[in-house]
Amino acid sequence: MTIANYFTFSRIIISPIFLLIYLEHNLFGIDDVLLPYVLLLLLGISELSDAVDGYLARKYNEVTDLGKVLDPMADSIARISVFLTFTLEPVKLPMILVFIFLYRDSVVSTLRTICALKGFALAARTTGKIKAVIQAIAAFIVLILMIPHSLGHLSTYSLHVAGTSIVSFAAAYTVYSGVDYIFANWHYISKLLQKNQS
Repeated sequence: MTIANYFTFSRIIISPIFLLIYLEHNLFGIDDVLLPYVLLLLLGISELSDAVDGYLARKYNEVTDLGKVLDPMADSIARISVFLTFTLEPVKLPMILVFIFLYRDSVVSTLRTICALKGFALAARTTGKIKAVIQAIAAFIVLILMIPHSLGHLSTYSLHVAGTSIVSFAAAYTVYSGVDYIFANWHYISKLLQKNQS
């Protein structure tokens, strides 16, 4: 375990806390007006840890095999947990959007793991990094929209429509990044398929 890996673990720990506070905020003495700010704080800490762990690993030369596996897993858990939370009231995103994020991450992670076991290193893509940024921005915007909703200035229907539109854009780019990843690494994937056939 390194300091960077502890930051990575923090994202995994924050994910269920985010969900719990969203669902049961009244039990913690958090009213509807304060809720968006608390969730923004949690999301901010989660996204900040994503930047910090990579920086620390490179600065102190502590890039480990555990970190290489744990970091993308933590990213996936954190962001999918946030969007899964948003499928509940009052945001109420369509569940299909969460499955798009889940399927993309599952396919890419599986391909990366299998190819690594076979000796092929699948390179990360810029589109994947942009995807992460777009998803983070989408989550922040939804939480910001919850502020006027909590004050009665934005209807639940408007929050649902706006949230769905924003996250749908993130989902569309997520699909694109997945397709780009597969095509960019197709020569490695084809080698893997040929080995399996033989």
